[in-house]
Amino acid sequence: MIDVSDDRPPEDSTSPPDDTALAVPESGSAPRRLGLLLLIAVVLLGLDLLTKTIAVANLTPGDPIYLIGDWARLSLVRNPGAAFSMATGMTWLLTLVAAGVVIGVIRIGRTLRSLWWAIGLGMVLGGALGNLIDRLFRAPGPLQGHVVDFVAIGWWPVFNVADSAIVCGAILLVALTVFGFEPDGTRHGHDDRAAETSSEGKSA
Repeated sequence: MIDVSDDRPPEDSTSPPDDTALAVPESGSAPRRLGLLLLIAVVLLGLDLLTKTIAVANLTPGDPIYLIGDWARLSLVRNPGAAFSMATGMTWLLTLVAAGVVIGVIRIGRTLRSLWWAIGLGMVLGGALGNLIDRLFRAPGPLQGHVVDFVAIGWWPVFNVADSAIVCGAILLVALTVFGFEPDGTRHGHDDRAAETSSEGKSA
């Protein structure tokens, strides 16, 4: 039997890694965040409805409960306007705006991949739904319903959980935009530099 020798040199274990190892992950590889967005919205909506129900059952308009002197108190107010009692003569328009916000957030959330954007949009959605339910189902009637506010801090206008969620969520979204974080999970400028570095590595 004739032995056949293999003259091929042994594989070099120090060979450079596959180029795919240096590739920058695409934004599509990140998980979608619609489920997280909806979970946050549902939790905040439930908390808003629960606290409003307790406030209506236990507080009397014009008879506040003082928690920390005059600085922090519970004071029941029926608000026909926007957050913090603004635009009180435009209840029907504010109802339509809230409905538009809800639709817009859900549309964005279908392709959302950023964790922090999901948190911010979930807070805005939960707050918008909380106040929208008031405008649709509370007196004096559909599209004209007055929002229940009951938390008063210092000189700040009376507000509720939904107002807080909307404001905090909006602040978070503005901060994400300013620092270049995109809804698809990428970061403007940072990922561009990473892609350039990967390209230079492949060329070398």
